[in-house]
Amino acid sequence: MNNTIVVGVDGSEQSQHALRWAAYLAAKSGATIKAVCTWQIVMTDVGAGGWGLVADGWDPARDSQRALDGTIDEVFPDARPPGLQTEVRDGSAAKVLIELSKDAQMLIVGSRGHGGFTGLLLGSVSAACSHHAHCPVLVVHGDRPPPPS
Repeated sequence: MNNTIVVGVDGSEQSQHALRWAAYLAAKSGATIKAVCTWQIVMTDVGAGGWGLVADGWDPARDSQRALDGTIDEVFPDARPPGLQTEVRDGSAAKVLIELSKDAQMLIVGSRGHGGFTGLLLGSVSAACSHHAHCPVLVVHGDRPPPPS
């Protein structure tokens, strides 16, 4: 285990709150933050027209990195936390975060991100992580900010 806090980021308001909590806890514990964004191509049958295709020139890893950087810049407009690392991975968010939790001090996720049903109290990613992670998991609910540093 290393001194890293892994935080799932998908651009949602809940993941922005998760980043804020990660920064607070990292500052208190001396940990570094690894902000992780995942992407996954899911092929779907579009009916009589056949299978949907990915547009030429689309680079999901590049677009995911841009979205991750944009979210981090929005949450930390003045300066990123010291040592903050970013990682973009191909795969399901839950699977990737659970894998990364093997070497983490803590995993932080929002209670709901993009996708799913807004009526759920706990999203599928946060539920999977809280059940299967290899380290403590903080699931951020609501919009209460961390205490002042």
